[in-house]
Amino acid sequence: MLLLTGPRQVGKTTFLQHICGDDRRYVTLDDPTLRTLAIEDPALFLQRFEPPVLIDEIQYAPPLLPHIKMVVDAARKPGLFWLTGSQQFEMMRGVSETLAGRVGILNLLGFSMRERRRGELDVPAFLPTAEQLQAREATGHALTLKPLYKDLWLGSFPALVGGTVRNRDLFYSSYVQTYLQRDVHDLAHVGNETSFLRFVKTCAARTGQLLNYAELARDADVSANTAKSWLSILQTSFQVVLLQPFHANVTKRLVKRPKLYFLDTGLCAYLTEWSSPETLEAGAMAGAILETFVFSELLKSWWHRGLEPRIYYYRDRDGGEIDFLLAQDQRVYPIEVKRTASPGRDSVKAFDALARSGIQIGEGAVLCLARERVPLRADVQAVPIGVL
Repeated sequence: MLLLTGPRQVGKTTFLQHICGDDRRYVTLDDPTLRTLAIEDPALFLQRFEPPVLIDEIQYAPPLLPHIKMVVDAARKPGLFWLTGSQQFEMMRGVSETLAGRVGILNLLGFSMRERRRGELDVPAFLPTAEQLQAREATGHALTLKPLYKDLWLGSFPALVGGTVRNRDLFYSSYVQTYLQRDVHDLAHVGNETSFLRFVKTCAARTGQLLNYAELARDADVSANTAKSWLSILQTSFQVVLLQPFHANVTKRLVKRPKLYFLDTGLCAYLTEWSSPETLEAGAMAGAILETFVFSELLKSWWHRGLEPRIYYYRDRDGGEIDFLLAQDQRVYPIEVKRTASPGRDSVKAFDALARSGIQIGEGAVLCLARERVPLRADVQAVPIGVL
């Protein structure tokens, strides 16, 4: 059994319909009549829609899941059910217990940079090793400042990237309204949609920053408990991710608060009211939005291959900070993001602080706007963002 999760409008259903055979039926629980049947009489629903079947928006009918489990256990045949959902699997009430060990879970976000430029996709999940960077470099695309920020401002939703929808502001306005009326309504009884939208915009303005619930609540004019509850809604519905700090027993001087990242830079730019790629690039959020973009690309590099990255950030109380650490095989690979074409050796000073802690460190990278890879020192390279 397969469950494909991710935000609305990223092409989950389109993708599965494209690869499924003619014998697999399709049913969507967006249809209120079918949703009611699935909730009130799940056994009859599965008699009407016998497997193999693709069931869209499974989060609308939790009572269907135990019956799916019974069918799967009785048939003992893989692939009978393909499911999609716009809420994170682990947070869908009761699902993990019901289908544990019976379902493969994949997360899908919007188009990656390689997908939108029709680049080579048969590359491993990103690690900044010399061997992998060389392979990616051969199939990457050169990105200069203006085209890059045009991509960041537009976002990664397939309808916008593919040109199906040409009015970017209208798309995001409709997306936000649908999100408020469907996902937010289903996940929590938010009495005041205007207050919730103000909260979402406040979060968007803090992408790439350390999370401070008190400041977030103050600026959104809600209580701290409400801020925590509403932020969990944004996580559950794939709008934001909280990146956890790297922790090691060798030092207690590490900052322990998570960092907040939006998963789509276009939606983030829309919510923070940047009217064009040019104003976004020249504005106060230019660095944060670029860091957000790199974080999203790193996630896609792993998630879209069915893998779960061990990704963190590093920050100590002495001011040493590294944007991202990818951990694998008892080693961490540091990655810094810089909005410059000529990063200097001072860009990686925090790498030394990490090394002094006794942690085994792999090769590092400074992702930037350089036109080609340049060694900054023996174990760190300046890497064009197009290599991602």
